[in-house]
Amino acid sequence: MKNMNNYKYVDYLWDEKKANELGDDQVALFLYRSNLLGADLRITNFGGGNTSCKTIEKDPITNDEVEVMWIKGSGGDIGTLKRDGIAGLYNQRLHDLKKVYRGLAHEDEMVALFNHCIYDLDSRAPSIDTPLHGLLPFKHIDHLHPDALIAIAAAEESEKITKEIWGDSMGWVPWQRPGFDLGLQLEACLNKNADIRGIVLGSHGVFTWGETSYDSYINSLEVIETASQYIEDQITKKGNVFGGQKIDSLTKENRKAKAAQLAPVLRGLCSSENAMIGHFIDNDKVLEYINSNDLERLAPMGTSCPDHFLRTKIKPLILNLSADEDLSDEHSVLDKISDSFDQYRKDYNDYYESCKHPESPAIRDANPVVILYPGVGMFTFAKNKQTARVASEFYINAINVMRGAEAISKYTSLPRQEAFDIEYWLLEEAKLQRQPKEKPLSRKVALVTGSGGGIGRAISEKLISEGANVVFTDISEEYLQDATQKYSTDQAIGCHCDVTSADSIEAAVQKTSLQFGGLDIVVHSAGLAISKSLADTSEGDWNLLQDVLVKGQFLLSKVAAHVIKKQNIGGSIINIVSKNGLVSGPNNSGYGTAKAAQMHLSRLLATELAPHQIRVNTVNPDGVILGSKIWEGDWAEGRAKAYGISVEELPEFYAKRNLLHQIIRPEDIANGVFAFLAILDKSTGNIINVDGGVANAFVR
Repeated sequence: MKNMNNYKYVDYLWDEKKANELGDDQVALFLYRSNLLGADLRITNFGGGNTSCKTIEKDPITNDEVEVMWIKGSGGDIGTLKRDGIAGLYNQRLHDLKKVYRGLAHEDEMVALFNHCIYDLDSRAPSIDTPLHGLLPFKHIDHLHPDALIAIAAAEESEKITKEIWGDSMGWVPWQRPGFDLGLQLEACLNKNADIRGIVLGSHGVFTWGETSYDSYINSLEVIETASQYIEDQITKKGNVFGGQKIDSLTKENRKAKAAQLAPVLRGLCSSENAMIGHFIDNDKVLEYINSNDLERLAPMGTSCPDHFLRTKIKPLILNLSADEDLSDEHSVLDKISDSFDQYRKDYNDYYESCKHPESPAIRDANPVVILYPGVGMFTFAKNKQTARVASEFYINAINVMRGAEAISKYTSLPRQEAFDIEYWLLEEAKLQRQPKEKPLSRKVALVTGSGGGIGRAISEKLISEGANVVFTDISEEYLQDATQKYSTDQAIGCHCDVTSADSIEAAVQKTSLQFGGLDIVVHSAGLAISKSLADTSEGDWNLLQDVLVKGQFLLSKVAAHVIKKQNIGGSIINIVSKNGLVSGPNNSGYGTAKAAQMHLSRLLATELAPHQIRVNTVNPDGVILGSKIWEGDWAEGRAKAYGISVEELPEFYAKRNLLHQIIRPEDIANGVFAFLAILDKSTGNIINVDGGVANAFVR
């Protein structure tokens, strides 16, 4: 076995014990190899590349032995590839397609014919790369997009450099859009160079292969390692990259602060057609590029690899802001950057109009995906957090490609027409149309206070299930960890927040903007309950209730509204109040007064914030005993004492006193919040009682 310590630029991950456990199952070994290759973003990016293997199987009709190719299906990711994500095809039938292939002008019709080559009836739809693997004879093949290989593929003298590095052991074919004809070109290259170990695809990537899954894996690693070392040696000789540093970065703390401050403004501009979710990164690779002398030359050229620009758009937008710009006045900031967004949209429209074909799909959102802020970092905006994060990863891949290509020659990007033909390829459009329908709250960012447990947690879980990104906030780190552990950071994060502290709320909202680009929904669910007679209610009790319930709502609304206004796309504030804000009851002066104040503050804010399309509404629960954190303390004992019953009798007691005789649960309150957000989207200043029907609490 290969010594894993021999590699510097890739990770050797092959575990002989795990591989041996798979025995002679070549498909299982191919999947294992695929997952290892996909685990290293230097080897291939998310969803990029393709892998395959060929086995001998029994034809179910003739019982003859036939060669079957197993290959990653359309839209899959090799890093997470499983058996249900691959396609199995009769390999001879793929070769037989040569008899009906009518040339480059008819490429798309070949994709439908792949279905006539299916061997495994449970196959995923075959990808456009299928003939590239099928027309090569090797048992195991890897088609990857390593940054180092794409740098060589995108260099001005790509073919010459390929020969300089590998001599006659690597083939080279010029750029061509993936399809059946490219498969024929690979086959022709191999026929002319029978002893090669792989083929570099101009502006695209690399093909490598082997007799076994392990051989293919090692061949891929060695080719990438050799390319990476060559590039680093050239960078060392050159002494700098990207023409050297032009500006200095802010400190990390200041970069984060600037990004959080600016992200909602950028999000609003990027959401002129469709709401977007944001991502921010400021690692060393990004900063080296965006702070360089060559940024203004390289960035407009656009990316080279199709996998890159399909997710990043053909080029980024560079902000004309200094790193130490005062961002406190968002109107001034808008004045400085709005023109560059207008110009970007115009450029994109011109690109579409000059390159479109009669059958091209309609123009898509013309806003930038990648936004560069020299001295600060890189923002990306897309339909959800994962897509925005992946776009960021792909642009970092593109940066690496430019870095390498500039070190060994000169970077070249695809001609705009070639890029357009990929971006607006009818097959790509069909893939987009097959994507599942978005959920009601997709593209929304929510912050929920008191969401470590009880009602707040139920609300957060409901919002996530309906597509929203959620920031759970609570004063209990233990509760937060328990509430968020089942979610990825692409869905939700936890943030400590004391709602009685303006600084704590400011920090939570800042973290929200940094993580997801802005804020759309605020739910104030943090609360506590104190049930005492007037005589027993202390000044401390009174102040605590006012601070958490009323002051917390005031501070949160103030900070959140400021961020939502920056975006200029509207928003929603929902306050979880109580039936007690409407109904008088015994031993309840402190709590009931605070709840009434919350309710009226909601109405006041509804009138003030309506011109900004920020809706403010109230959900009034009552008797939420099961699953509520409030009822774990003295409140339950106080209410039981007030009604002359035991604590255990409270759920049934509250159910019997409402008109529907229903026990109210946290999930019911979450449904009330969802109704305001997704159904009653033209309501503001309203109250929904979720109490099973308490006549005294009817608002009219």
